[in-house]
Amino acid sequence: MAGVLESVNQRTQLVGENRLELLLFRLAGEQIYGINVFKVKEVLQCPKLTMMPQSSPVVRGIAHIRGGTISILDLSLATGQQALDDIENRFVIITEYNSATQGFLVQGVERIINMNWGDIHPPPKGSGTEHYLTAVTEVDGKMVEIIDVEKILSEVSPMHEEISEDILTEEATQAAAAMHVLIVDDSGIARKQIKRCVETVGVETTLLNDGRQALNYLLELADAGENVAEKFLVMISDIEMPEMDGYTLTAAVRSDPRLANLHVVLHTSLSGVFNQAMVKKVGADNFLAKFNPDQLATMVTDRIKAVGG
Repeated sequence: MAGVLESVNQRTQLVGENRLELLLFRLAGEQIYGINVFKVKEVLQCPKLTMMPQSSPVVRGIAHIRGGTISILDLSLATGQQALDDIENRFVIITEYNSATQGFLVQGVERIINMNWGDIHPPPKGSGTEHYLTAVTEVDGKMVEIIDVEKILSEVSPMHEEISEDILTEEATQAAAAMHVLIVDDSGIARKQIKRCVETVGVETTLLNDGRQALNYLLELADAGENVAEKFLVMISDIEMPEMDGYTLTAAVRSDPRLANLHVVLHTSLSGVFNQAMVKKVGADNFLAKFNPDQLATMVTDRIKAVGG
């Protein structure tokens, strides 16, 4: 356990080669789950928790850690399983999502593994829409499930999605009617949030689930003679995605002359450990931390103005 705890910070620098590292853990049963080490700030034995009145049942309490106060969410309960017991002997994974820090209570932490995004796949077809998985993979012959944390957080603490009135000008809304935005994100919740925000500006959207799917789609358009940079006002892409991450997608777009002028914005919850140098290295035009509707809407309206809308 000490080795896992000490290595988390060093592991967060892995970017650029379509690779990631997963911290493996268990909840109430034997199923193994994974979380990208990029999201992990610290792993520790569950500290003393203070109950919060009228909070979600998923929130087992708050803890004072490193001079701050954070909510501790029971990840087993949040995914529809039984609540974890004997919590003083369980572990908390401290994470940062969407510029907020929270702790996830888990039964036990296993180890960190290095993987290629190409070995991580979307949930099987037929698994429905209500599951809490964003991807699956296989480790040592066993299925590892990667949880859609953004879905859990949206249910426990719904995010503000309204756009400030002063951002939505009549000129931008009128010009937006002729514009099209490509949205690429493996989280169904994140896709819907971005879609609602962008369409409020007045722009049409196309939604895709991962980098590989997006690249194939763009190449098909280019092969058919479409000018991709003119068709799409911007491609808004997540970074963490099965099959192909946003860094690799962006680099592939920039390396193809038919796609190279497409405006690319990387939109991710990797705010706390995000390496700005990687945006420049792969050639993205901008980076936005999830999920700030005003920032996202401002980016879209600025793009409308930039292309003469």
